[in-house]
Amino acid sequence: QVQLVESGGGLVQAGGSLRLSCAASGRTFSSYAMGWFRQAPGKEREFVAAISGSGTVTYTYYANSMKGRFTISRDSAKNTVYLQMNSLKPEDTAVYYCAADMSFAQLRAAPAYWGQGTQVTVSS
Repeated sequence: QVQLVESGGGLVQAGGSLRLSCAASGRTFSSYAMGWFRQAPGKEREFVAAISGSGTVTYTYYANSMKGRFTISRDSAKNTVYLQMNSLKPEDTAVYYCAADMSFAQLRAAPAYWGQGTQVTVSS
């Protein structure tokens, strides 16, 4: 069982930056692929970014609209995954959710574990 707790959301002006954090419980954190999703009001939840679990090579994957602006990273010593968001736009306003799954492919489709979400609001 994995428990995920997000933090770092808030209100920021367009063009600004925020860094979200997701603290995970469990001794096997490094084995899990981790990711971020978001859900804007009136819209379906959408994939944002993912990072693979422990291995020789770390893979990352981003939704097209986030490439170049968002960066996902993880610190296995702290059981934490981060989402650095730069050049934020009003359309980035959403609840951001952390997610985890043993499978990198499954994470992007239907993660097994979810956090409770953190609100990000970008003002124009």
